Amino acid sequence: MRPVIGITCSTLVLDDLRGVPRYALARSYTECVEQAGGLPWLLPSLGPERAPEFLERLDGLVLSGGLDVDPAHYDAEPHPDLGQVDGVRDLFELALCRAAHARRLPVLAICRGVQVANVALGGTLLQHIPAQVPGALKHDQAALRNDALCHSVEVGAGTRLAALLGVPERLRVNSFHHQAVDRPASGLVVNARAPDGVVEGLEDPAKPFFLGVQWHPERRPTDPVTRALFAGLVEAAQAFGRAVPAQPRAPVGR
Repeated sequence: MRPVIGITCSTLVLDDLRGVPRYALARSYTECVEQAGGLPWLLPSLGPERAPEFLERLDGLVLSGGLDVDPAHYDAEPHPDLGQVDGVRDLFELALCRAAHARRLPVLAICRGVQVANVALGGTLLQHIPAQVPGALKHDQAALRNDALCHSVEVGAGTRLAALLGVPERLRVNSFHHQAVDRPASGLVVNARAPDGVVEGLEDPAKPFFLGVQWHPERRPTDPVTRALFAGLVEAAQAFGRAVPAQPRAPVGR
């Protein structure tokens, strides 16, 4: 059976849809999971107490992109250029990430997701790169196409990311963010940086697969880097599912 990969969602409120809140996720996330051999399962942002119930039914987890993380979660005051936040989603995903990490569930964190993972485990964020990183590159390239490669990233030698990608130490990535990891959480290792020093990825070498990147690989579904990341997640999820047969899945709807 295909391993079940949970993917977190954003919440949208659009005037042309009568202002009714709706869950949303770019289709490319589900396509990349399915392409890699996983079964995608969308996760709504419910109360944080529901996180363990979801994880009982999952073999792997994707923390997707989205809005800024509220700085209150890492004991910081809001920067003047802090963007919109979603308090309900923050609480759910922070709880989900902590529980997944403790459970050793394979996790792939993307853009906002790597920031959530860092904050969940005790790290901090840069709230607005242009104001907080002297000589920063332009990391928020929203005016470019989704698949446009706009700056390089140096992948750390000897990291799980380097082994997974099997690419040269430097690669080019897309970039759609204005926040980034500041102080990595204890136990997390920086596995990639931009030329200006901004953190572009984290991983936990003590876990089977706990890895995040700051760019959006899912927006380039045919790229070898994207395929390697999602294939790594699904392979780890398959191993996780085989390793815990003594924990039967709770039936959906219980």
